[in-house]
Amino acid sequence: MKAMILAAGRGERMRPLTDHTPKPLLVAGGKPLIVWHIERLAAAGFRELVINHAHLGEKLEAALGDGRQWGIHIDWSPEPPGALETAGGIAKALPLLGDDPFLVVNGDIWCDWNFQRARSLADRQAHLVMMDNPAHHAGGDFSLNGEQLCLADGGPTLTYCGIGIFAPAFFADVPRGAAMKLRPLLDAAIPRGIVTGERHTGRWVDVGTPERLAALDRELSPQ
Repeated sequence: MKAMILAAGRGERMRPLTDHTPKPLLVAGGKPLIVWHIERLAAAGFRELVINHAHLGEKLEAALGDGRQWGIHIDWSPEPPGALETAGGIAKALPLLGDDPFLVVNGDIWCDWNFQRARSLADRQAHLVMMDNPAHHAGGDFSLNGEQLCLADGGPTLTYCGIGIFAPAFFADVPRGAAMKLRPLLDAAIPRGIVTGERHTGRWVDVGTPERLAALDRELSPQ
């Protein structure tokens, strides 16, 4: 199984930090956010990664290279200025991801979900890792009925934490090179019963502001 790290976002809420540094290269606990992912993916047995980029993408490639220092191989999927959003970026990278289901991880989160578990979910069309709603996203995204992901209907909701397993066919109708968010695909697929999910009860941080980055840095830094 391959993994894709999404690293093309501009990181507007993190400015001025992201004016000169791609958001996934911002440091917490002594290492860039994206390196936490790479190390954990390598430890979980992943050997082939795809990383997309747009804003300051050359700095990402310069910092991470081909991945050999972590015992993995990185293929790069560059996008035009402004990037292609999540679904558009994944669709553009499909030729690099191959024919089998793959793991997708947002490059601007920190999470202790067990990446090894992804292989046991390779029979799914789409499977999302969900979390209890954080204060900054109190309304949540979707509901869970067992493993079945459901559109929010006024009941309890959870937040998509930016980790998912997808079959390539899930993005088959996304025009290559077009910008497209993931949410419309999910909203169309969930009523068909082909999207599953699970609730992660461990640690997750959406590093969306300088304040949350600073708090994560304090948490991860040796005392």
